Formats: sequence, C-alpha cells, structure tokens
Amino acid sequence: MRKKIAVFVSLLSLSVFFAGYLYGKQRKKAKDNVCAATNPNLCEDSNTCGSAVSNCEIDIRRSGEESADATPNIPGAKANAPFCVKVGTKITFKSTSKNTGFVVDFGNSSPFDSGGVIMGGADRPILVEAKKPGCYTYSVGACTAGTIYGMCGEEAVQLVVVAK
Repeated sequence: MRKKIAVFVSLLSLSVFFAGYLYGKQRKKAKDNVCAATNPNLCEDSNTCGSAVSNCEIDIRRSGEESADATPNIPGAKANAPFCVKVGTKITFKSTSKNTGFVVDFGNSSPFDSGGVIMGGADRPILVEAKKPGCYTYSVGACTAGTIYGMCGEEAVQLVVVAK
C-alpha cells in the first residue's frame, strides 16, 4: 500500500512540475511575440539584418540544456530576439560552433521559395533569399555531436520580412 501511495505522489509531483514548466515556456514565447501584435512595424536600422553590400548571417548555436540561439550579424544583436530583413536579402544560416548541426523550420509558411526544412551545420552553411513579406515565427534547433546529456536544443525565433 505504501508503494502505491509513493508512486502516486511521485507521479503527481512530476505532473505538476511538467505543467509548470510548459506554462513557463508558453509565457516566455508569448511575451516576445511580435507577430501577434496588431502592427509588427518594428523594423529599424538597429534590428535589420543585411544591406546592399552585405548578406545577413544567422549564427546558430546550442545553448543551455534545452535551448538554441539564433543571432543575426547585427551589431549588438541579442540571441533569439526578433529581427528584420528586406525582400531580396540573401540570408546565410550557419554555425560557428564546432561539431554543431542545425535545423530551421518555418512550418507551413516560409519567406523563401524553397520552403521546407533548412538543415546545415558548422561545415555546411545554407544560403537562401527572402522573397515573401510578412512576419514569421520559426523553430531553430541545434545539436552538438559528441555530447551525451542535453545534446540538442530548440527555440522559437521571429523574423519580419519587409518590402523594399
């Protein structure tokens, strides 16, 4: 009888912990959701990646136990912060972390003609061109080979593509 009670209490504790964990992740994502705003017109020079003379580069790295970072080559850019590009901007998804592979998934709506999942790594950068204006939320995942615990991480990031 004591074993059954112990198992029940353990399962209840795990359920409460897991529900709290998921609720915390959902709140975090909703707080930074620029695509849900009525007017996602947040694009300025300070958060727009790429220009007429340079491409936009997104450095993808694994961070923490269950997270990934996507950081555009904008001076002072923060990892996973929403950023902007103009239609026609060439974007290179890459990783400067050794032995790191990545997956970028825009789901059913992609700003690129190629659509589908973008897969690359430290030795395989992927070049795409922004074609369709809009506000996009994408999933970025990064995995580091040779690690045992917390090998992969994932995060949601937002990209605003503006017409020229």
